[in-house]
Amino acid sequence: MPWNLTTVALLFPLFFFLIGLTFIVMIDPYISRRHRTVMLIIAALSVTLIAQNLLEDHLAAGDLHWFWRTTAAIYGYTVRPVFLILFLYIVRPEKKHGLAWVLAGINCAIHLTAYFSHLCFWIDSYNHYQGGLLNNTCLYISLVLLAELLVQSIRNYRKGGRQERLIPVFIVVMILVSVFLDGEVGGASQPVTFLTIAIVASSMFYYIWLHLQFAREHEDDLKARQRIQIMLSQIQPHFLYNSLGAIRSTCVDDPYRARDAIDQFSEYLRHNMDSLSDDEPISFTTELEHVKHFLELQQLRFEAALEVEYDLECTDFRLPTLTLQPIVENAVTYGVRKNRKGQGKVIIRSREYPDRWEISVIDNGPGFVPENPPGYSERSHIGIQNVRDRLRYSMDGDLQIHSVPGEGTTAIIILPKEKEDFHADIHHR
Repeated sequence: MPWNLTTVALLFPLFFFLIGLTFIVMIDPYISRRHRTVMLIIAALSVTLIAQNLLEDHLAAGDLHWFWRTTAAIYGYTVRPVFLILFLYIVRPEKKHGLAWVLAGINCAIHLTAYFSHLCFWIDSYNHYQGGLLNNTCLYISLVLLAELLVQSIRNYRKGGRQERLIPVFIVVMILVSVFLDGEVGGASQPVTFLTIAIVASSMFYYIWLHLQFAREHEDDLKARQRIQIMLSQIQPHFLYNSLGAIRSTCVDDPYRARDAIDQFSEYLRHNMDSLSDDEPISFTTELEHVKHFLELQQLRFEAALEVEYDLECTDFRLPTLTLQPIVENAVTYGVRKNRKGQGKVIIRSREYPDRWEISVIDNGPGFVPENPPGYSERSHIGIQNVRDRLRYSMDGDLQIHSVPGEGTTAIIILPKEKEDFHADIHHR
């Protein structure tokens, strides 16, 4: 049967998707070797299935070629359950799926009987396809494999998001719908079956699904590495040396104060270590206690040269761990210590508004022109940017820094309220 424009229009996107999928899978560094192998096998088998569809459609429209048409039909019925097994390897690559292969083998053996019997199907003398007693073997085995695929997909990835779990469910539904459509329009001229199109589309969806799995795992790994980086960035060697030196000098003059300083120092370190396991925002009170430990250790060193004031109108809110302390540290390092008067002041202020909370850290240091902050090290810049990124990522918050040369610097942490909290607050007012 000669190809028409409709057939070409159908084949072009199918081969385009498969060629693109093969190329992307081969160069993708993020999927595992086993997943890459399975995806490439699926792409190759999809090409052969499309060729089988075209060959069988051509043979059905021409003269009788019993052997070739029978062979094409056997291959089509044999390879379709294999796709479902390969999809199972995408979902559960560590399993061997032995029972699924046994079912696929039984399906193949039954269809091979078409060469010498009418048990499964046969091609009559008029070149018409005729179904035998076991004609629906491929359908029933495929339904069993589809059920297994759906169960394994949901069970193995129940930790993922709800939308993420809908992808394998959608794939199963799409394959079932394609089987129904093939049954309804089976008598029409149909060079490529709906099931073949659904299998090609499923391959693309599974590749997207693999990347969603990678993104989720990479996100967890990134959070873990970020927590370690944050902790290490807060425990600076010079701060440890200076704090230990100040505690050592105090041991002789004021042992009781030195004991309190050791307690502050241990609490400071403990909070940094605890931050490694803190995925969720913590209470402002907890974060403030950590900042107080830091400031009291700094006051032990600078004594009267460092004045701290707390102006807190609200404390009942949460923020990402270790976001306030880097801001306070910058206020001490680049505000107070560089104050030409030899004495500096840090004010920590909290305010509540209908739609947000704000934490301000104010110093009376020399200030700077925002485009050219003097004395800011690369580590400090990375630390501030890290705080800003974590605020935006965790709570859709923000960090704003305002500075006036000769007057000081104000850093404002902005934490939006949840929508329900915002509406409740408006109603209360």
